[in-house]
Amino acid sequence: MRDLPNIIVTGTPGTGKSKHCEKLGQILPELTVVSINKFIQDHDLESSFDKARNSVVADEDKLLDLIQPELEAGGKIIDWHVCDIFQPELIDLVIVLRADTTHLYDRLKARGYANQKFEENIDAEIMGEILNDAQESYEPEIIVELHSDNDHDLETNCQRIKSWFKQWVIDNTKQN
Repeated sequence: MRDLPNIIVTGTPGTGKSKHCEKLGQILPELTVVSINKFIQDHDLESSFDKARNSVVADEDKLLDLIQPELEAGGKIIDWHVCDIFQPELIDLVIVLRADTTHLYDRLKARGYANQKFEENIDAEIMGEILNDAQESYEPEIIVELHSDNDHDLETNCQRIKSWFKQWVIDNTKQN
């Protein structure tokens, strides 16, 4: 039993994962934010480079081997667009951020994504692929879909997650 929960903040690129995680790191100092993109870079876990998408491909097996002990210890907020590779027994809450495609379009264009990557991400959001991945991998009661279109959504979402965290601590302290 972990003393602190593990939370995944996931969603299509451009939905505000990193902004949410940054804010959560400020309002929940008990938890450590782990940007998987940075973790991959820091631990040299790049298996290849996808030229068409202009992006790194991670060695997921090595990633899981290295991050598992951290997840077993608890107290992590995972920031990544992939959610379905982590062991379900190590995850306590999966936040799937969704954005209106108009907002997402503007955000991805501002990032200068390659056309193929841009189109795939817009399509993924329209089709709800990240939510589907979460639903196929985790129990429905730990998955929460939140909208992330503006700063008000960011504030409201983070306060909701903070409330969930406080309740998790109360519930899991009683069991010990």
